[in-house]
Amino acid sequence: MASRHMSYWDMFATWVGANANNGTWYIGGVIAACGFLTASTTLIISGIVSYLLLAAASFMGYKTGLTAMTLTRASFGLRGSLLPSVINLVQFIGWAAVNTFIAATSMSFLFHDLFGWPVFGKPGGTMGLAVGIFVMSIFHLLSISLGQRSVQMIERIGIVLVFIFVIWESIVVFKTVSFHQIVTWRAPRNLRMTPGAAIDVLAAFNLAWVTAASDFSRFTGVRKNATQASFLGANLGLFWFAFIGVIATIGTAITLNHFDPNNSDPSTIASKLGLGFLAMIVIILTSTTANAVNLMSAGSALTNMTRRLSLTVSLWVVTLVATAVTFLPIFVASFLTVFTAFLDGIGMVLGPEIGIFLVDFFWLRKQRYEIEDFTKVHGQYWYRGGVNWIAIFVWAVSVACYIGLKHVPMVADTIGATFVVILISMILYGLLMNFAQKRA
Repeated sequence: MASRHMSYWDMFATWVGANANNGTWYIGGVIAACGFLTASTTLIISGIVSYLLLAAASFMGYKTGLTAMTLTRASFGLRGSLLPSVINLVQFIGWAAVNTFIAATSMSFLFHDLFGWPVFGKPGGTMGLAVGIFVMSIFHLLSISLGQRSVQMIERIGIVLVFIFVIWESIVVFKTVSFHQIVTWRAPRNLRMTPGAAIDVLAAFNLAWVTAASDFSRFTGVRKNATQASFLGANLGLFWFAFIGVIATIGTAITLNHFDPNNSDPSTIASKLGLGFLAMIVIILTSTTANAVNLMSAGSALTNMTRRLSLTVSLWVVTLVATAVTFLPIFVASFLTVFTAFLDGIGMVLGPEIGIFLVDFFWLRKQRYEIEDFTKVHGQYWYRGGVNWIAIFVWAVSVACYIGLKHVPMVADTIGATFVVILISMILYGLLMNFAQKRA
């Protein structure tokens, strides 16, 4: 309890900062292809459902004091928890790379203003992007240098600047175009996105935080700080920044009479709206606040996998790997192509994991875990050879269901596959574990 130093404001600021960033803005720009009303509706629904799950996962950290990936040892087994740890490691390194890429794009605009270098996307613009990636990586190493304490400090400072920037951005957008124009705008038919596709994109984005919730909520000794502050903070950051992404992208499309989802990143839009030098600085800052959370969660997953590396060493490792991954879109495909493929992969594997570990704690174990058994060979979380094969089976079946449902237009185009698959994994895992316990 002596280490539980995070106040309500700290937890609230952490989760606002996690979502008040350039990645959330970019997500808003992507779902703008649905049109304003559909994008706003799916944003609210997906946010509320996803972050109710976040609040539940945060309660687990508050109740036990354990990290998110350590907690999965109870449902997947001591050795079986390697699966969710690998998923978390990959996804948070991926998110760190996404945010770094967008921030580095902003830096290429700064370098253009300062040194006359070409911006990224123009001939010779790759150099500015590459330098930006290296500079951002140095910022990220500094941001996680003191572990949880440095994350806490960054979120406290960053949240104030982010709020100022978003208000400024909102004023500029609505001076450029009217709200009526934004509401009535429609994307070209060949670029239009269905509501179901938007829900799946948003779910993949939102649910990533659910598997990191305990890494932060375990540092608070008050239940309300863990659950309510997490839910409200994450939703505020999501609604505000994704909403800005939606209206800024639509506003730019109206102004230029051209819609290109590849140019939905905040740097390009801020440049086209004439926001200038200071806007790029704040965009870069938001990457640091978000990646402080991403890298902390990735480092925690790596520590659970190796159980030999300290958290500090793990944080350095994942930051360096994320730097290397950030260069991928330059050589493979467009950033939007890589980004959407990444989101689809996250939604497919992450939903079932969340369904399994939440049902295990709240339904099967009645919110009671035996802490000493989390490291005990042949304890109650050892199962068979350290693996709960029922959890692995349910996860695999659920992933297959996701792939199948994505090819069923009635589901894929309306409500999406992600939340349906989470429900399937919850029911299937609960029933099979109950049946196994009765037979034992």
